[in-house]
Parts: sequence; structure tokens; C-alpha cells
Amino acid sequence: MGSPRFGLIWFDGKFVPVDKPLVTLTTHAIHYGTSAFEGIRAYWDSDELRIFRLRDHVRRLRRSGAYYSMRLRYTDRELMDGMAGLCRRNRVKESCYIRPFYFVGEHGINLHVTRAAPTHVAMLVLPLRDIFDKGGISAEIVGRRKFSDLSTPVQAKMGGNYLNSIIATQEAKRGGFDEAILLDHRGDVSEAPGENIFVVKGGRLHTPPSSSSALDGITRDTVMRLAEDLGYSASARRISKERLLGADEVFLTGTAAEIVPVVRIGKKRIGRRPGPITEELMQEYQRTVAGRNPRYSRWLTGVYG
Repeated sequence: MGSPRFGLIWFDGKFVPVDKPLVTLTTHAIHYGTSAFEGIRAYWDSDELRIFRLRDHVRRLRRSGAYYSMRLRYTDRELMDGMAGLCRRNRVKESCYIRPFYFVGEHGINLHVTRAAPTHVAMLVLPLRDIFDKGGISAEIVGRRKFSDLSTPVQAKMGGNYLNSIIATQEAKRGGFDEAILLDHRGDVSEAPGENIFVVKGGRLHTPPSSSSALDGITRDTVMRLAEDLGYSASARRISKERLLGADEVFLTGTAAEIVPVVRIGKKRIGRRPGPITEELMQEYQRTVAGRNPRYSRWLTGVYG
């Protein structure tokens, strides 16, 4: 993922230069991780930039902070217009990644966050190309476990939650693997640090449920719908390590990652190349985000049209 080379960001309702100082060292989110965020893809296709599932991302952004009584001071429409406007003001005419987030500002050394705590909203646009090899990656089941609702709300995309993802990624990278796979508190498969995981067996697709500490991912939901449209069964169910390693195909899904085949887990090969169902879903996903699947045209928000 690239650095923010587009000149403007959106901060509390205004377009401001990306290098303008906006927060102080006493900002609560810096000390305690009180920030909620989303990652949103927009796809350029010759004459239009289309933001994918914008409304769903904005709704989840609001829900994430609500777990912690954080107040998002803008309507969904204001936020969506802000992101589309940010792309226009920056004259973005390439596929990109939009990062909206809101965070607790000046609140002192105080762990009692309420809706009265001051919050700020920011958005930036980043250039984004493939973050994984779409021909297939390696993964390792790491020793660190995914946190559960017993300790922290799993469905909240909060900055502090991703320390768990960082330490899992570090472990996998030290072992020479491209990505990590985390288990839940029971020892079943949960997800990757920044992606959901799917297994394919006998033509059926399965992904861990929310009870396995898996995020209810927007790309996960997209893939399940596309799979059913293509005639495959797709469902959420608990997945043991043994079921994972015995799969015909394994792939990851996420906004930044899109669909990524996993061809090796530890020392176990999962096929020699991306499997046929994975490849079919990758093609259908690209067709959908490019606006060539009329069934899901409602998922696309045009920036210039």
C-alpha cells in the first residue's frame, strides 16, 4: 500500500493539505487506541471511479465506535459524500484505497470514554496495488490466538485491536511465510491478521463463524453471495486445523487483499496452483467491482458520473 501522495485529506468536514498538523501528542487515541476505521476500495475503469460497497463500510464504521460509546458526528450521507468528494478534489483516476477513521481527541489520561468525549473524523486516499501474489501465497498457523468477545468486541474495527494482528504477522514473517493464520480460543480456525479465510472441500465453501472470532467481513459477504450465484454452497461453520489442512482449496478475502489463494500452510501443500473454484470467484469478483455484474450494481458508487 502506498503512502498518501494525493495532496488533500478530509478532516472534520474540511479538505485540508495532507501535511498539515492536525492532532497533538495528548490525543487520547494515540495513548489508548480509541480509533475506529475502515478500508474501502475504489476501482478505476477508463472513465469512472467506482467505490465498492461504500454504504456498508460506513455503517460498519459507525457500529465499530458505538461498541466503545464513541460518537460519530456526521451522518452516513455526509461521510459518503466526503469520500466521493475527496476523490474528486484529488482528481483520482486510478484504483485506490480510501481510509476513513474517527478517534477520541483531547480526553486526558482517562479511560472513561462516553459519548461526551470529543471525537474527530478523517479520511485519506492511498494508491493501492496487489498486496499479495494472486498466484498463491504461503501461510503459517501461528501460536498467538485471536482475541474473543470474552475480552474485546470482535466486530469492532478498532485501531487497538490490530496489535493482535501485528504480532501474528511478525511471527509468520519470521518463519518465512507470506501470511499468518490465527486460531480462536478453542483452537479452531479464526482468520488471518487482516483477512477472512475460506476452505473449499468437495465443491462446498466454508468460512469460520463470528463465534470463532472472525470479523463479519464485507468482502467475505460478497464472496459468499457470488459463490451461491455461481451454484456453490457457502456457509459459516467451525473449522478445525485438520479440516483446514485437508481442504481442496484455501483462500483469503479482504478489502485490500481481495481474493488471495493459499497454496501452502506450513509444510502442507494445498494444491500446486490456485484451485478452480478460487479462480472462478476471483474472476467474478473482478467483474463485479468493475461494474460488469448488473445484479450488484447497487454496490457501486460512481465518483464522477
